[in-house]
Amino acid sequence: MKKSLAMSLVVISTIVVLAGCADKVGRANYYTLNLPAPPDPPAAENAHTTLAIREFTAPAYLRRGAIVYKASPELVGFYAYHRWAIDPCEFVTDSIIDRLGATGTFSRVKHYDGQPDADYVVSGRLEKLEEIDYEGGVKVEVAVSAQMTRRDTGTIVWSNAVSEVGVVNQHDVPTVVSEMSHTMERAIEKLLTPVPRTLSAVSRAATNGN
Repeated sequence: MKKSLAMSLVVISTIVVLAGCADKVGRANYYTLNLPAPPDPPAAENAHTTLAIREFTAPAYLRRGAIVYKASPELVGFYAYHRWAIDPCEFVTDSIIDRLGATGTFSRVKHYDGQPDADYVVSGRLEKLEEIDYEGGVKVEVAVSAQMTRRDTGTIVWSNAVSEVGVVNQHDVPTVVSEMSHTMERAIEKLLTPVPRTLSAVSRAATNGN
């Protein structure tokens, strides 16, 4: 009886230890990009044009949830326990909406919902969001493209594509994600830098009934 009890205690203790180890090893860490909030938009008294933003697309491997690293141009790897808390495409879409809304050029900037209530529609693609572990050192690369279409005619009135690379000084996932945030900020700013002037002309044309 005592021997059976002792054996049971050993088995229970072993299960508890293994469960604790599995919990430490298998617990996923979740991350999100962190961009500064855009400035408050100026008064939009003369803005009458509306804009809708489609959710950005991305290659399938960027939408698996795991943070991506590349050991070579051909080899794509995934961190098993380091994942995105929010779909990067959703994050980029929301960031573009916030920043275009902050220009004050449009009376409304919203998510595209299929309704014909926007004068212009922006669609885009997150081409790259990954850690680069080759060609010396550790870097991150962000590439994004977008275009604006006039809804009633289908005419493309603006398009742009950018790629930005950031250097990672310390090779751990939190540092990599932090550099991804900085690099994403630069990429979006560069992507939209030609937009305000272009959109001002578009907005005036729409107001004049063109």
